[in-house]
Amino acid sequence: MKISEFQELIKEIYYHRDSKRGIKSTFIWLVEEMGELARILKKKNIEKNKASEEIADIYAWLNSIANLLNINIEASLLEKYPKKCIRCNSKPCKCKNL
Repeated sequence: MKISEFQELIKEIYYHRDSKRGIKSTFIWLVEEMGELARILKKKNIEKNKASEEIADIYAWLNSIANLLNINIEASLLEKYPKKCIRCNSKPCKCKNL
């Protein structure tokens, strides 16, 4: 599935609820999911299945925010990250001290 297809799917399923909730409350949901992932990653033995679930939740909430702002994530990613490092223009990155 392409990024744009997933974003459209999230819009079809959740946009009516997200628009009622509003951008600020939707962002709070995203932050809460990030906190859940942080708790998983802090543990000595990371449970990958739980981390995977939280990463999926984070990505879904991020898509909801993009939909509320009418931002195409796929286009934004390609513009910001044009298939090479944006600092050194290399693939893979050859930047030092990062």
